[in-house]
Amino acid sequence: MKHSGYRAIFHIYLIFFLSLLGTILLAAALFFLSITVQKPDGSTARSDWPKVFAEDFKKQITFSGSSPQVKQKGLDLLKENKVGIQILTASGHEVFSYQKPEQVPAEYSAVELIQLLQTGSAKYGSTTALAEIISDSGKDYAVLLYFPVNVTKVTMYLNGQRFTGGKNLILPVLAVLFTTVLISGVVYGFWTAGAIKRISASIQEIPLRSYYPVEDHGPFHDLYDSLNTLDEEIRAGDQLKAQTERLREEWIANMTHDLKTPLSPIKGYAELLSVSDVKEEEQSRRYANIILKNALYMESLIDDLKLVYQLKNGILPLNLEEQNMVRFLKELVIDILNTPEYEGRTIHFNCAADTISYVFDRTLMTRAFRNLIFNSFVHGGENTEVTLRIISSGASLKICVSDDGKGMTEETVKHLFDRYYRGTCSGQMPKGTGLGLAIAKNIVELHHGSISVSSALSVGTEFLVELPQIKVN
Repeated sequence: MKHSGYRAIFHIYLIFFLSLLGTILLAAALFFLSITVQKPDGSTARSDWPKVFAEDFKKQITFSGSSPQVKQKGLDLLKENKVGIQILTASGHEVFSYQKPEQVPAEYSAVELIQLLQTGSAKYGSTTALAEIISDSGKDYAVLLYFPVNVTKVTMYLNGQRFTGGKNLILPVLAVLFTTVLISGVVYGFWTAGAIKRISASIQEIPLRSYYPVEDHGPFHDLYDSLNTLDEEIRAGDQLKAQTERLREEWIANMTHDLKTPLSPIKGYAELLSVSDVKEEEQSRRYANIILKNALYMESLIDDLKLVYQLKNGILPLNLEEQNMVRFLKELVIDILNTPEYEGRTIHFNCAADTISYVFDRTLMTRAFRNLIFNSFVHGGENTEVTLRIISSGASLKICVSDDGKGMTEETVKHLFDRYYRGTCSGQMPKGTGLGLAIAKNIVELHHGSISVSSALSVGTEFLVELPQIKVN
């Protein structure tokens, strides 16, 4: 991790250094190139325009005999740009002039001319003279061009001689800039590498469950917010996993108990029938009924396990048919009330229409609504009444199964549709596998519907099944 941190520092510093240095160089280039000078005609040009003009203008000078002359095109350029010209011999004597300023002398001493040629320029108020040398037949002539601009303030061209005066300032400035870039790059690299190291440590802490949420308002706050959210979701997943595991273990324990409960009388009465001399037919029939009842109970437990497996893995085929939902639910209510165990119970049926066509699997829907109604009877008490209401609208079909029983706590409602969950408000072990309501929910969702529950203690419970209006072609 240590070597990796150094590599990160070097990498970040290199990127920072190159980026900042490139920015400085680009800014300097743009700065130098962007400086302009205003020409006499009001237009703007680069600040090296006088120097370029002076160098190019030498092409406009010709020699007629031993006297230098300016071409007509050159005179037009001088007139257009309001530039004056003066051509001097090597001794400083003027041999040609055009538009030269009044304050310019007609003769230069040898010392003055040499100094002017060495410096390359001279100032006469707001006028600047640039000097160039031309030769013909072994004779040298000095060409002075007079520009109506202050060239010394805007010129951007340098040579070795002219750079001597400014290098004492430019070199220290460049050294300070380079040192600043170097130090700031190292500091920024160490700071960024430290921040990345802390982020890396936080990422390693998340799978170890030792991460603590970080409130960061710096440049990495979005990353820390994401890490905090990730840790929160992982911990919530751990809690759900632990809760599911606990419910599964409780369900296994309850299922083991439920399977052993019918096995005990089956085994006991079967032994009585095999070893006893049972002469009375009524007693034999009673023993056989007990065995059959418990065998059927075991069969229902196994059917629940099989159905849950099929629903969970999506391998249960749907036998969809268009049927009358009202008639279907009425027949289901009659079948339940004809069951000896619930023949004294009350189920109210409420529906404004006699026929509501719907496409569904009759066997699965029978299982779902049986589970809902049986849940109300089992957990609601002996005097609990159930009400079944059907509401048909253009967008959906709503079926409400409500009771006036004991109701449920918020915790029970929260986990009511979880597999293996068996809630109770009385503290007694309820009957069933803990899969009935989960099965009902899966069946409704298999028909692209939804199921919800609301309940209050001592008031009752209501299940709302909402199905989309799907019709066959």
